[in-house]
Amino acid sequence: MTKKVLFNLPSVYVAGATHGILVGDFNNWNTAEGIYLEKYEDGSLGAELFLTEGKTYEYRYLLSDGRWVNDNNEKKSVLAFGQTIENCVVEVPVTTVVEVAKKTTKKAVKVASKAPKAKLEVTPEDNLTLVVGVTKNIQTVLKADGIVTFKDLGKCTMKKLLMIIENAGLTDKANFYTTWTKQAKLAAAEKWDELDALKKEISLKK
Repeated sequence: MTKKVLFNLPSVYVAGATHGILVGDFNNWNTAEGIYLEKYEDGSLGAELFLTEGKTYEYRYLLSDGRWVNDNNEKKSVLAFGQTIENCVVEVPVTTVVEVAKKTTKKAVKVASKAPKAKLEVTPEDNLTLVVGVTKNIQTVLKADGIVTFKDLGKCTMKKLLMIIENAGLTDKANFYTTWTKQAKLAAAEKWDELDALKKEISLKK
C-alpha cells in the first residue's frame, strides 16, 4: 500500500530561489525526473508524493539557483563522490487497523452526506366542492376515505363513489355523482373553461 507524504521546504532555505525540484530514492536521484515543487504564499516550497508504506526514503531539494538544500526532517550522512553529504530521511509509516477503520468511517459519512436527501412532499388538498354535487359534508366523507385532491377523485370508479356515499348515508344528497370523476379530471388538468362548460351543462339538468 502507498501513503501520501507531504514534503515542505521552509522559506528560510528557499531564500532567493524561484523554484526547485525534489530528488531522492523514489526517483533514483535522477534530476531529469525531479518532482516539481509548488511555491506557497509563505514562500516555502512543497510537494505531495504517494510512497510505499514501511519504507525509508532519502531525499534532497535542488533549487533554481543551483543549491542542494535540506528541510527540517531527520538527516543521514552518506558518502558520495568522495564527500560526506547529509540527506533528509523520511520513514513512511504503515497504516494501522485503527486508521483503516477511521478512513472507512469518514468515507461512509462523506458518501452519506452527498446522498440526495429525501424530500417530504405534502400534497395540498383541493377544494372538492368546486365539483357540482359535492357538498361540504360529502367532501369531508371523501377526504376521510383518502380522496383529497381532484386527481384522487378523478381516479375513482362509479362503484367506489356509490359505496362511499351509501355508507355515509348521503345517497339522496349526492347529486350528479356519476359526473364527479369527469369534473375532477378537468379540474386536475386545470382545464377550467371546459369544466365551467360541463358544470353549466349539468346545471341545466337540475
